[in-house]
Amino acid sequence: MTEVFIYDHVRTPRGRGKKDGSLHEVPSVRLAAKTLEAIRDRNGLDTSEVDDIIMGCVDPVMEAGAVISRGAAFEAGYSTKAPGMQISRFCASGLDAVNFGAAKIAQGADDIVIAGGVESMSRVGLGMSGGAWFMDPSVNFPAYFMPQGVSADLIATKYGFSRDDVDAYAVESQKRAANAWDKGYFKNSVIPVKDQNGLMILDHDEHMRPGTDMQALASLNPSFQMPGEMGGFEAVAIQAHPEVERLNYVHHAGNSSGIVDGAAAVLLGSKAGGERMGGLKPRGRIKAFANIGSDPALMLTGPVDVTEKLLKRSGMTLADIDLFELNEAFAAVVLRYMQAFDIAHDKINVNGGAIAMGHPLGATGAMILGTVLDELERRDLNTALVTLCIGAGMGTATIIERV
Repeated sequence: MTEVFIYDHVRTPRGRGKKDGSLHEVPSVRLAAKTLEAIRDRNGLDTSEVDDIIMGCVDPVMEAGAVISRGAAFEAGYSTKAPGMQISRFCASGLDAVNFGAAKIAQGADDIVIAGGVESMSRVGLGMSGGAWFMDPSVNFPAYFMPQGVSADLIATKYGFSRDDVDAYAVESQKRAANAWDKGYFKNSVIPVKDQNGLMILDHDEHMRPGTDMQALASLNPSFQMPGEMGGFEAVAIQAHPEVERLNYVHHAGNSSGIVDGAAAVLLGSKAGGERMGGLKPRGRIKAFANIGSDPALMLTGPVDVTEKLLKRSGMTLADIDLFELNEAFAAVVLRYMQAFDIAHDKINVNGGAIAMGHPLGATGAMILGTVLDELERRDLNTALVTLCIGAGMGTATIIERV
């Protein structure tokens, strides 16, 4: 199989996913186009030689529909020879876009692929694409459907994480993200978003609250107690996991991922593709990746299952991984992952995560892959594992190596 190299990656800042957020004025297609422009200009790409542009988008409807990657390529001034496609695997869409592109290169179909994702959560609301999982009893009954936050509280209850545990994790995420920004760790990958007149719209992740402490978080009420108790979803959780007598509601806005707008792009290619693009220097390689279905009631423990599958298939062990990057959908997701594998906190999400910076659904997977590649370089380390939990009970994971 052909080796798949990572030549570059970029992302926009994450803007608050509300109407008063800085990126609310920027349509989804323009956010995606900003990353395509940056990847092209930074690497001197001949876009007529780009074999595919693959973008994750969880809610590909309204302005984000109609194959947004193709529209973004038009917006960015790419050659019309560069095709596009959009994919969705809920929160892992951006990482699966990278993996899909890597698979095409590995088996020789493509030489250069730009993969990533976009989500404008302030403009196209969460869940706007609907679906049988939410709406159809014949689907959501056997899936033990419940809001993700209730599943997060089920995980916390089942595996023994207290309110103090999840809040302490959230405080540390804020501290790490603030430290990374203060020390310029993101400066080479975050591209500022400007308007058509060149005026700055946003150049930093605006969801962050670096002053967050345990006292501030203690004042927040649990977000998912009402749907759990009044909406009947606690009964669903207990039906699926009868060893749990009642839920301990510990998650709230301060220890859950933020709703934000953002986009990301990763430049992938074969050795021949990089040479044809003017001798691009690879920064990393895609070593292995996997997907899995997991317990749909717990829903968010897929990263544990897919990590076990990926390590077995790749012939690797946890000791082979220098850094881990797991999307911070909810604090209990990361705490369970660390507990399951006995991973020290100083090896995972070392620059904070979505609790501090936000989770632009379709883009996050590509964003965190880029983040950990930068960190491997900064620390002179070799190997990282990137993974995300996924709605309806799934997991995606990718192992990358520095070159």
